[in-house]
Amino acid sequence: MKGDMAPQRSPTQWVPSVYFAMGLPFVVLNMVSVLMFKGLEISDAQIAFWTSLIMLPWTLKPLWSPFLGMFKTKKFFVVLTQIVTGVMFGLIALFLHLPHFFAISIALLFVIAFSGATHDIATDGIYMTELDKAAQAKWIGWQGAFYNLAKVVASGGLVWLAGYLAGHYGTVHAWVAVMALCGAIMVLVGLYHTRVLPTGGSISGEADSVQEGMRTLWDVIRSFFQKKYILWYITFIILYRCAEGFVMKIVPLFLKAPQTQQGLGLTEQQIGLYYGTFGAIAFILGSILGGYYIARVGLKKALFFLCCAFNFPFAVYLLFAIFQPSAGGLIASGIAFEYFGYGFGFVGLTLFMMQQIAPGPYQMAHYAFASGIMNLGVMLPGMFSGFISDALGYKDFFIFVLFATIPAFLITYFVPFTYDDKEKKIEQ
Repeated sequence: MKGDMAPQRSPTQWVPSVYFAMGLPFVVLNMVSVLMFKGLEISDAQIAFWTSLIMLPWTLKPLWSPFLGMFKTKKFFVVLTQIVTGVMFGLIALFLHLPHFFAISIALLFVIAFSGATHDIATDGIYMTELDKAAQAKWIGWQGAFYNLAKVVASGGLVWLAGYLAGHYGTVHAWVAVMALCGAIMVLVGLYHTRVLPTGGSISGEADSVQEGMRTLWDVIRSFFQKKYILWYITFIILYRCAEGFVMKIVPLFLKAPQTQQGLGLTEQQIGLYYGTFGAIAFILGSILGGYYIARVGLKKALFFLCCAFNFPFAVYLLFAIFQPSAGGLIASGIAFEYFGYGFGFVGLTLFMMQQIAPGPYQMAHYAFASGIMNLGVMLPGMFSGFISDALGYKDFFIFVLFATIPAFLITYFVPFTYDDKEKKIEQ
């Protein structure tokens, strides 16, 4: 399926950059802000709860996805949201000095989340419209790789920079500089995409008026829940990442916590290097290899192995909590191993939603709906992970996480397929 492009753009010009721009605000909200607030002496429970709750727009985004086509092209919304996100990061930098910085920052981060969720809808719409099914499979690994290259830049480079600047200028000034830099990156990427991003063509089911949009939204919801095996699929996309939802907020806090509290006692610079750089690079390699693995053997044959690769490596953090190693090379290797499996397995879930749930007249909206449900499955465990971790301690918390992976293995083994994953065209 091809959109109208004038001139036609190669995916190499826009897939890497647009998915990097999709990943950066998500990573900053989901991971970097956790370390920022920890350094600014906010409690673990508050950090985990609020930085999870602000991810809600990524769950609710299907509610406004049918209306995007009413006003402008998908390219317009991609560029607009990138620039809005950049401005909001700049405002956070301005307000970090204030007494009530936490409440103000959470409010601005929520605006970024809404902007980022809208950006995701339009970006995925361009991806699915401009690329046919074979090209989607070919580029899915690169999509995931550059989405998570943001982890190298954000949770790696920017966290390392925050640690370095904190040692010279203080914690607050360090994070002011980091937030300002995030804003500048997003604005520059938005300006780049005004020139190279294809418009995305049209997708059937986009509304031309508010009344039609409401009818379309109802039809999107109704037709989504009428899809074959939809209850299986909803359960699958929630459970696949459930354990990750518990781990996501706690791991950076665990790495930074002192050894007397069962943590590893790492500095921001060490976390940025081990977790944000080595880990993210391993994720990128895993994403690329996972994409090629799926393209070679087919998603149906690959899916259970991908689920195992995604969930088993969380055991690394239990081993860290038990033995509390201090050798940097060992810690970096364990984190890289976990992230490689995470990247390798994550592309399977992404492609499953594109090829088994999204196909049909509302493919962009249904993909947004599926990814929103997926994010709900991550957000809810994340909201309560801080309370559970505080109650159990890090070691018992990671044992709890391993038990939380069991439902993912069961549902993945039995999940049915609606479409032949070797077909070259998206069935309608």
